[in-house]
Amino acid sequence: MNEFVDWLRTRPNYDGQIVAHRTLPARDAAFADIDLESRLESALADRGIDQLYAHQVDAINAVRDGDNVVIATETASGKSLAYTVPAFERAMDHGGRTLYLGPQNALIADQDDTLSELAHDLGFGSRVSVEQYTGRLSDSEKRDVRDRRPTVLLSNPDMLHFALLPYANRLWEWFFSSLETIVIDEVHGYRGVFGTQVALVLRRLNRICERYDSDPQFVCCSATIGNPVEHAARITGRDESTFSLVDDDTSARGPRHWLLWNPPEYDDPQRGHGSGRRRSSHTESKSLFVDLVSRGYQTLAFTRARQAAEQYATESADELRNRGERDLAGKIRAYQAALNNETRREIERDLQSGDLRGIWSTNALELGVDIGGLDAVILDGYPGTRMSASQQAGRAGRGTDPALVTFVGGEDQLDQYLMKHPDEFFEADPEQAIVDPDNRELLADHVACAAAENWLSTDDEAHFGDAFPDIVSELVDEGRLDRRETKDGIRWLHDGDGSPQHEMNLRTIGDREIRLMDARDNSVIARLGFDDALRDAHRGAIYHQQGQTYEVRDLDLDRDVAELQPSWADYYTQVLSEKSVVVNEDLTEKSLPYATGDTAADTDATVHFADVTVTERITGFQRKDRRTGEVIGEESLDLPETTLRTKALYFTVPPAVERELREAHSDWEFNGGIHAAEHGMISLFPFMLLCDRGDIGGLSIPHHPHTERATVFIYDGYPGGVGLTEAGFDIVEELMTRTARLIDDCDCTDGCPACVQSPQCGNGNEPLAKSPAVTLLEALVETDSTETASPTDVE
Repeated sequence: MNEFVDWLRTRPNYDGQIVAHRTLPARDAAFADIDLESRLESALADRGIDQLYAHQVDAINAVRDGDNVVIATETASGKSLAYTVPAFERAMDHGGRTLYLGPQNALIADQDDTLSELAHDLGFGSRVSVEQYTGRLSDSEKRDVRDRRPTVLLSNPDMLHFALLPYANRLWEWFFSSLETIVIDEVHGYRGVFGTQVALVLRRLNRICERYDSDPQFVCCSATIGNPVEHAARITGRDESTFSLVDDDTSARGPRHWLLWNPPEYDDPQRGHGSGRRRSSHTESKSLFVDLVSRGYQTLAFTRARQAAEQYATESADELRNRGERDLAGKIRAYQAALNNETRREIERDLQSGDLRGIWSTNALELGVDIGGLDAVILDGYPGTRMSASQQAGRAGRGTDPALVTFVGGEDQLDQYLMKHPDEFFEADPEQAIVDPDNRELLADHVACAAAENWLSTDDEAHFGDAFPDIVSELVDEGRLDRRETKDGIRWLHDGDGSPQHEMNLRTIGDREIRLMDARDNSVIARLGFDDALRDAHRGAIYHQQGQTYEVRDLDLDRDVAELQPSWADYYTQVLSEKSVVVNEDLTEKSLPYATGDTAADTDATVHFADVTVTERITGFQRKDRRTGEVIGEESLDLPETTLRTKALYFTVPPAVERELREAHSDWEFNGGIHAAEHGMISLFPFMLLCDRGDIGGLSIPHHPHTERATVFIYDGYPGGVGLTEAGFDIVEELMTRTARLIDDCDCTDGCPACVQSPQCGNGNEPLAKSPAVTLLEALVETDSTETASPTDVE
């Protein structure tokens, strides 16, 4: 691969894009001995598995010893065998059952094929039978699965919520009463709202198992994250002390070359050096993709959007034809979740066999679907977390052969921060996964579901936490639960018609939706939650769906319908809003290391974690040139305000620092400084916690009535909060330090997409001022952003 990297530097379009080149050394496999049931040992040997990796043996032994287990190793390290062996052993020995939960049906289908073939090869009478139970099955197919009573059932959290738990007493008693193992695959993916919902579903599962005197063990498979045991415990509802962690990957790997590739800034004088505007990461990625494929490297490029994957696959094939590589052009495909199951499996088989030479994919191929090892992987823009980057990079590596991974940077804050600080990308601690099963907004619905599945008692506080008694009382007052006194104590039953499970969606909060309709034929092209629709589907908004650009002609909130018409607009829209924050209750606080000033008030620098209410009203929108980001028009809107009760961290500007800043800068620059600090901190949340930037909101205000000072708020974007700003509160000093570096390192003058501009800003990114932001953040954490600068070129 070194030769290919050297060749890239000689290409006509090379302009110093390689800002870092790291080589991770090869690793030899380490094996360990283990006794296996003879038929299982023989079936594995037929597949070429004569020895197990040491980490697989450690995990199997931990399960055999009765522990819950977290396996946190790389992609393609054989995690599945670590739970397959004990699951099959228990089925063969006494008919013990296993529930496997995967996040996507494609992964479930892949597991079904692999496990079913292995079960078949065990021979007649093994008692191991494998079935999948997903929403793709017809009612008769689901009935057949239940009638066959498999010992290994493959499903997903949604089906557990909608189809298994509600019918536990009537259809699934045979399963839950003999359930011994629960496998949570890709557990790192359960975070934020969805993760919190899944955590509450699993608490309902635990109480159902308890009713049937079963006590299943959990085996959780994870990518490398900063808190694997803590996260697994919060997801499963089991104590951290019950988990064994297996995170020493002993599988073999060849040398892996990493390139950090930063597209050059535009040469256009209007968008030149210091503008933060760079050549498209998509263009650079396509060029690298075609170069790799044409030189014989089987290559996978990851991009974020489904339509982008389709478009870039087509354009890459066209470029290969232009180079005279017509055969190779026919071996390029796109892969994304909207493809039907048959097409996806065909692509996976062709990748394994080598018939496909290049593929563009969304993160649908990031998960554990078996596609074999490839020669090269391209990340078209930062995938959002270093964990995802590592998972995607894990697709490169054919045995012990060298592999290449290229991360092509976009122009936003996090991409550019990593391009300037490659040490942070390679060596920083892994991100933490965050869920909040104590979220009262979500807990109430799950307690109602639990009551419908099996009567509640005071003992259920052990499953649902300290808030359980208050939640039950509220549900009784609302008429959703019926309180009854029995000889065994107080019981609560679900009171009412219908299914509480089907009245909620695990992947969202709130039930009001706006239908987006194509005005040409009144077909529904998408649905958005109410708050998202106000922001993305207001009158005049430009909306993209399945490769088509639309303009919103009308938003009718009486009918909850938005009418869209096709458009050729060469601009995008960004809303303007007014926002306020009320602090309902300060929950905790801590001092920051700032210690400058003449009085006690001057030296007071604290950060708070609080329960807050955010009120927002969208007042208008701007039209912005798609190429330059310049404002080309603005209109007002008359939309209702929304309120969000959530959790937030906030900090104030100490008086001494405020005096210093106001003496050195204008009022506009002072306001722009606290605004820039807010934007920068939000942009780096995903660097330290597993979340998206859109999960976090913020407000900076020169004088807030609660604090009587200039204040910066950063809040969870979901009702009740999902633990993000609580975790941010714990690491706020490191977050401030990194943000100061991010802003100070950028070459722009007034703020740009690479440092402090935000596509979500309700003020149109005005005002923003970099220098006072850096001064404020450095003062609060007593640091100098220049002291910790890291080199930008690492070999």
